[in-house]
Amino acid sequence: MGKFIQDFKQFALKGNVIDMAVGVIVGGAFGKIVTSLVNDIIMPCITIMTGNSGFENMKYVIKDAVKEAPGVAAQEEVAINYGTFIMDIVDFFIIALSIFVALRVVMKFMHKEKEAEAEAPAEPSKEETLLTEIRDILKEKK
Repeated sequence: MGKFIQDFKQFALKGNVIDMAVGVIVGGAFGKIVTSLVNDIIMPCITIMTGNSGFENMKYVIKDAVKEAPGVAAQEEVAINYGTFIMDIVDFFIIALSIFVALRVVMKFMHKEKEAEAEAPAEPSKEETLLTEIRDILKEKK
């Protein structure tokens, strides 16, 4: 049991797991922001352009609701809420586009960093310096 706990601690404290946890938390907050953008800004504009009462009200009613009558239980409406589905699709595409743009920016920075490392002359290691000195000494002896 002690080995299991030790292995778990090692796994949980690795940088990748912590980075992933931070990513999940930031992603959740980012999702809320994008959902608000879709629901509160984009969809009302689309609703104005289409002239409907709102996407959340767009539905195909299969069976109307039955109001409660004396001695009879009420039945809720059975409907296909395609307006909500459209809102979720738009929400998904905006999140996907935002993540794509963010990743593209990060990849550009990483690419520039790698190019800068490749262009920068590498300082010779101690071994290379010693080998160069030995080579020069041997040339002088000849």
